[in-house]
Parts: sequence; C-alpha cells; structure tokens
Amino acid sequence: MILCCGEALIDMIPTPTTAGPDGFVPHSGGAVFNTAIALGRLGVQVGMLTGLSADMFGRQLVEALEASHVNTSHVVVSDRPTTLAFVRLVDGHATYCFFDENSAGRMLDTAEFPVLCSEVSTLFFGGISLACEPSAKAYAALLEQEYAKRVVMIDPNIRPRFVKDIDRYRARLDRMISRADIVKVSDEDLNWFLPVPLSMREKVAILLERGPSVLILTHGGEGASGFIADGPVVKVPAQRVEITDTVGAGDTFNGGFLAKLSELGCLTKAQLSSLSADALHQAMQHGSKAAAVTVSRAGANPPWAGEL
Repeated sequence: MILCCGEALIDMIPTPTTAGPDGFVPHSGGAVFNTAIALGRLGVQVGMLTGLSADMFGRQLVEALEASHVNTSHVVVSDRPTTLAFVRLVDGHATYCFFDENSAGRMLDTAEFPVLCSEVSTLFFGGISLACEPSAKAYAALLEQEYAKRVVMIDPNIRPRFVKDIDRYRARLDRMISRADIVKVSDEDLNWFLPVPLSMREKVAILLERGPSVLILTHGGEGASGFIADGPVVKVPAQRVEITDTVGAGDTFNGGFLAKLSELGCLTKAQLSSLSADALHQAMQHGSKAAAVTVSRAGANPPWAGEL
C-alpha cells in the first residue's frame, strides 16, 4: 500500500450561477488528497493518513476517498473544522485563499497517528501539510521514524505565503529530502528552496547529493526532467490538451508516476537506487498522461485507469 500523508481539504471553486455572479461550489481537494485519489483511480492499493473533521465537509472528503478506492483506516477524525480553500481562476491558473486556523488537518499531532499497518510499503508526503505547524512537525517525525523501512516520496509543492519561519521550514524540508527516495519539485520550488546564483542543473545536483535516488523537476507546460545518479537526464514533454484549469495537475502527475513505478515493480528502495532511465521515462510519461486528463476538465478530477 502507498500511504499518502498530508492535507485533505475543500476547494471552493467559482461557478457561474443563474443570478449572474459566480458562486462557490465545494470540491474535495488538497495536494496529498488529490494524489491519493489519482492512485486509487489508477488501480493502486492506496491509503490516506490525515486529520479530517466530523463536519459535513469532512464526511464529503471521506466519501470521496472511498468512492475512489482509497483506504481510510489511517484517517484521524476530530470535531475541529475542515480547511477551506477558495480558488480564483485566471486563464485557467489557480490561486488560493485558505481558511485553515485550528483545522482538523492542521492540528493533527503525532500522538494521534495510528500504527501503520504492515501493508504500507511507501509513504508520500507533500503540500501545505509540510509548512503548517503543528501538523508539519508531526509528518516530519513520522518520516523520521519510518524512512529506513519504507520508500518515501516528497513533493513539497511550496507555497511561500504559508511559511511563517523560512529558516525552520527550509531546515525541515532539507532533513526530509535527505531521508527521501524520490523528490519532485517544480522549477519555482527549486529556486525558492535554493535561492543561490546557480543553474537548475547545479541545484538539482545539490538536492541529489542530499540523498534521494530519483529527482523529478517539472517545468509547467514545458514538461518534466528526471534525474538519477550517474544516469542520463530523462525528459518528458507535457501532453498537449485544451486546458480548462490546472487544479490538481501536479498531484495527478504524482499519482500516475507512482502507479507506473509500482506496476513495473520498481517501488522498492533497492530498485530505486539503481533505476533505469527507461523505467523512469515510462513512469514520468504515465504521470504526464494522467495530468493531461486532469487539466482538460474542471477542478482536481484525476482519470480512472480506463481513461488512459
């Protein structure tokens, strides 16, 4: 089982109304939630570890997970509110306004974490759950406890306005990256994390030296580049589709990428440490294909296996 550890929230998506002005429709979302949904729909055994509310939105999130075959046995339910993210779309690109104070996800503590079942072989971390304390510290502690026994992938999906203490956040990410087997960053993430006058390739080399076996660098509409130690750079272009919006695109890429690695039998520490360029290319291409479906329709709505 791949266990996705991090935020699940409600995206309030602007939608035209009969009265004229846009209204907001609640859609289940969150970076880590979206990756779990993508994996479930692609037929991978997947679970979610997160804090959810007992309110109507929390129930909506549980129902959405279960409808996409995501195991919810590691979900921690409380009476705290659900995180709400109001989305603004400009030319298909999303910006967010978050309501997250004292939420069920943000206030999740290590003491509330369930014991991981023996089926969990891979942990996925990412999103705002790595920036917003106290849950960020809890997820970092979980990775520290488990990384030697299980494959770890991280997609920090950095949102600078969530970062209250830049030095502490960078130090947390740096330690987590050093424990990870797979790291995915956008070019914007990489420049924020390493604000030094070096080329992208030099910055990639710095991250690889931290310890990951595989690093994926995404370039938005220009596709992605994959790096493995002492191997060639693997490039995959973005699939060309008519874009409705970009909500959940990177998260869906993560799901498709992990799904293909799992299918190829490469989602183990031993296999990742000697991953071939061909296997990396197949996984990245699968992630790109899945992401293309998501951007072609409204909201974070990853494809089912049959759609690919």
